[in-house]
Amino acid sequence: MCGICGEVTFDGTRADVAAVSRMTDVMTPRGPDGSGVWSQGQVAFGHRRLKIVDLSECGAQPMVDNDLGLSIVFNGMIYNYRELRTELEGLGHRFFSTSDTEVVLKGYAEWGPSWVERLLGMFACVISHRDTGRVVVARDRLGIKPLYLSEGTGGARRLRFASTVPALLAGGDVDTSIDPVALHHYLSWHAVVPAPYTILNGVRKMPPATVRTYERDGSHTDVRYWSPAYERLPEHEGMSFEDWTDATLDSLRTAVKRRMVADVPVGVLLSGGVDSSLVVGLLAEQGQAGLATFSIGFDAVAGREGDEFVYSDMVSERFGTDHHRLRVGSDELVGSIEHAVANMSEPMVSHDVVAFDLLSREVSKHIKVVQSGQGADEVFAGYHWYPPLDGLRVEDAPDAYAKAFFDRDHAEMARVVSPEVYAAMSAHDPAGPSYAYVRDHLTQGRADTAVDAALRLDTEVMLVDDPVKRVDNMTMAWGLEARVPFLDHELVELAARIPPEHKLADGGKGVLKAAARRVVPREVIDRPKGYFPVPAITHLQGKVLDVVRDALLAPAARQRGLFADDYVQQLLREPNSGLTPLRGNKLWQLGLLEWWLQSHEVG
Repeated sequence: MCGICGEVTFDGTRADVAAVSRMTDVMTPRGPDGSGVWSQGQVAFGHRRLKIVDLSECGAQPMVDNDLGLSIVFNGMIYNYRELRTELEGLGHRFFSTSDTEVVLKGYAEWGPSWVERLLGMFACVISHRDTGRVVVARDRLGIKPLYLSEGTGGARRLRFASTVPALLAGGDVDTSIDPVALHHYLSWHAVVPAPYTILNGVRKMPPATVRTYERDGSHTDVRYWSPAYERLPEHEGMSFEDWTDATLDSLRTAVKRRMVADVPVGVLLSGGVDSSLVVGLLAEQGQAGLATFSIGFDAVAGREGDEFVYSDMVSERFGTDHHRLRVGSDELVGSIEHAVANMSEPMVSHDVVAFDLLSREVSKHIKVVQSGQGADEVFAGYHWYPPLDGLRVEDAPDAYAKAFFDRDHAEMARVVSPEVYAAMSAHDPAGPSYAYVRDHLTQGRADTAVDAALRLDTEVMLVDDPVKRVDNMTMAWGLEARVPFLDHELVELAARIPPEHKLADGGKGVLKAAARRVVPREVIDRPKGYFPVPAITHLQGKVLDVVRDALLAPAARQRGLFADDYVQQLLREPNSGLTPLRGNKLWQLGLLEWWLQSHEVG
């Protein structure tokens, strides 16, 4: 695990090593255990290392294999790297390290661009061919590991890439004007901005499950190598609810076991909910004694509770974990939000981004790798917007989905942003770009029902650009690697085949809850759905409100002119009057965006 970056030029000039060095330095928190910069002609790579596998210098990056004529920077973890290494050794390859990075490099040399289909894990990597000038970029199936791209301004023919947007900004020469389509997504879709967009016109992100091949002249081709079908198969006809429960539990056992592969200890982020509790239970079942677990809680605000310690304590006691509690007071929250904002690659409004940042700070004092329960709600239908879709035709799903999920419709957007910005948003589609995107994705086929289509959308897009991104950004800001067993691609493929009625049962996640009842205390399952609550961000008051107000009234915000002044003033007068369908604070959304832009000196 680490941070990667680099530059590739397409006009014969040498890569800018100084820019790559600046980008590398910015990512020091992602990789506090080592760094490296390598260049050869038109290519320069940078790397920050977090030592998880092969703790020796043999696993350092950028990694160069002169015999193969290949160089690589790699971020992630390949859980089946030992099995692949054995296979490659049988094919005549010799290894100088015990790292998964070298397996990825030699696997590419042996099998070509389709080698990604053999990789079980999370990854973003860039491979350079010495002799042909070809550069291959790849990202894992579910976008667990990030990769951002920027092209030169003013006619410069080059590509830069990095694990974070702040790293790209440190390299310089980035168009930092605001992308109106991305802004529409941010304000509509609870800060979800699908690839390739980001909030900045000059920064794009590599789509998940994609291999991109650049030739020496800068031309490139994309191959999407994975997309599960949400359809029923003939061979599954006749499978009962119990059969699907058995299959789910078996697949999850495998996913959890895979994610224990490391040369350092692995712990668990334990919220006390079904998902993380099940991960702890399965690890205990496999003989993991004295497992380190970590939970966080906040002060209650406006009558809203801020912790679920009663449930995390229950799970810890049942399985005998080495449990750590972190309670955060409201006064401490402002400084913590500032750190979280500084380490966001993109502005993220969800409450638990701050919880993950604070928890990761504490966890990193004890351990380097954790498993997390992220992804179960998107994969197994745990959210409130799935039941209203049940029984609808797929073509009717977009309206129902948008009504339940979207923070604003396109008509309301006219009140939120300036007339110029709204005109730019509306130019793409009269319904607005966010609704158009959701409509096109939901109705593209290979989904038997409206619920199937929504689960595919959320798993391939929303999950990637909200929960998964939050976890990566906040854990890696403290040099902590997070692994997500619910995003094991084989488990996701299985879940996609399960009939929706089995997932919607029992108030949502029916199959998963049934599996969990065989492992964890029922009291953890049979209760109202919880989450990482941060009440001070839902109900703005005190220091948090002061920071939001300062950001929106700052000269930089007024000069940028994104938002309609009367709308901002109305929200500032009544900061807690506007809540979204997901119970998010509308003022927080606007303030967080400006806070992020100003924090990174954008514009």
